[in-house]
Amino acid sequence: MLSVQNVSAGYDETPVLKGVSADVGDGEFVGIIGPNGCGKTTLLRVISGVLGPTEGAVLLDGRRIADIPQRELARTLTCLSQDLKLDFPFTVREVAFMGRTPHLPRIGRESPRDWEIVRNAMELADIAPLADRPITEISGGERQRVFIAMCLAQEPRLLLLDEPTSHLDVGHQLSILRLIRRLNIETGLTVVAVFHDLNLASEFCGRLLVMHRGEVEADGPPEEVLTVAMIHKVYGTDVLAERNPVSGRPHIVVTAESE
Repeated sequence: MLSVQNVSAGYDETPVLKGVSADVGDGEFVGIIGPNGCGKTTLLRVISGVLGPTEGAVLLDGRRIADIPQRELARTLTCLSQDLKLDFPFTVREVAFMGRTPHLPRIGRESPRDWEIVRNAMELADIAPLADRPITEISGGERQRVFIAMCLAQEPRLLLLDEPTSHLDVGHQLSILRLIRRLNIETGLTVVAVFHDLNLASEFCGRLLVMHRGEVEADGPPEEVLTVAMIHKVYGTDVLAERNPVSGRPHIVVTAESE
């Protein structure tokens, strides 16, 4: 589905990504991890088409992202940025409906089918009871669900998430990620998400891409990637790696004591 081919990118004269290559297949749930400044968000911006590469290319279904018209691209992928904010008191329903924009006719009105898709998206995101509430008057966790409903209303095949659980408490973190995993499993939605929390990435992702100094340091399932040696190399810190007794996934243990 998605192919990142020898991509380099940056901002002004500052290079960030250096020859990054990776493929993502239909229905995968891929996490991107790595320390601050390693290029995680930049890679997501290049994949979404917001930032053009200085070298290399990103292909979606064999076509260069740069060659796909924006309206057509928006019907295939959507990106939920970590800094998305809405300060105007749109209702939850109105925000969710914004996801239908790429599908609406240039001249004319929305159809009953558009509203049905929005209703289904709100049901999936579990925010239907909030439909008439202003988005400025709901909690952070509820707001994040609204943004996910907006993304779902867009009917994408590829969902890009930049730290989807940032600023959320542990309960809301798990709720959001369980929703995304359920959609991934039940609908075949392909997900690529940036994570800071290694244990959440380990629990929910089938595959992890480790970024280090603008390059791909490792690419594989959590069991192969989340090792003591890898974390020491990439993050410059010592940890313990155990197995989650429930899921069997790698679990990273940190301590306040220095070695």
